[in-house]
Order: sequence, then structure tokens, then C-alpha cells
Amino acid sequence: MIALLVLTISFAALLQFFVSYCRSVIAACTGLELSEQVREISGIESRRVRSDEFARLLQLLRLCPEPGNDQFGIGAVHGYYGLLGLLRAMVQPLAPALASWAEFERQGCAYFAAVALDRRIAYSRDLLAQQVASRL
Repeated sequence: MIALLVLTISFAALLQFFVSYCRSVIAACTGLELSEQVREISGIESRRVRSDEFARLLQLLRLCPEPGNDQFGIGAVHGYYGLLGLLRAMVQPLAPALASWAEFERQGCAYFAAVALDRRIAYSRDLLAQQVASRL
């Protein structure tokens, strides 16, 4: 019985740290502006990114070369996005305000994916420029 209690408390603490980490990663990207190139490629027309665009943005991210330092953050936010989707589906009939908050957080996840795509496109441009410069 005590082992189950310790396991439950440990899981709750781990979940709290995971959510805090994901929210801080997302918050670091909210002030960044998306480039016109990313808006054109992804079809984003406004400052807000809809939460249902997250999967498509992840597909576009997979097409770009990785700079090597963002894969963990993207994976964590992907897990957080799924957790929020589960939460939203569970509480929609019972607590619409909580479901609305979860949807807002999912929009933040989608914006994070758009910013990560922007960074990867910039990284790809820099790689191309380095290759062109080395050939001259």
C-alpha cells in the first residue's frame, strides 16, 4: 500500500515537472514572430495558429534537417499536446472553462511547432549558404 502511495506521488511530481517544462518551452516562443516564409509554407495567415494545425506543422518539421538541439523539446511538446487533447476530451461536458484552457494551451503548442519550423528553415538556409560559400 505504501509503495502504491509513493508511486502515485512520484508520478504526480513527474507530471508536474513535465507540464512546467513544456509550458516554459512554449512561453519562450510566444514572443517570437513567424517569418513570411513559414507563414507561406504552412498556410498560416494570422498571428494565431490553430491547434488543429499542430500535426501538419510536425510533418513539415520532419522534412527539415535537424539542427541537433530541438528534438527533445519538440517531442516533449508533442506529448504535452496529446495530454491536453485527452484532458480536453475528458472535461468538455463537465468543465467547459477547463476545456477552453486546454484548447488555448494546444494553440500554444501549435505556435511552438511553427516557431521550430521557422528555426529549422533558417538552419537549412544557413547550411545551404555555407555549402555555396565553400564551393567558391
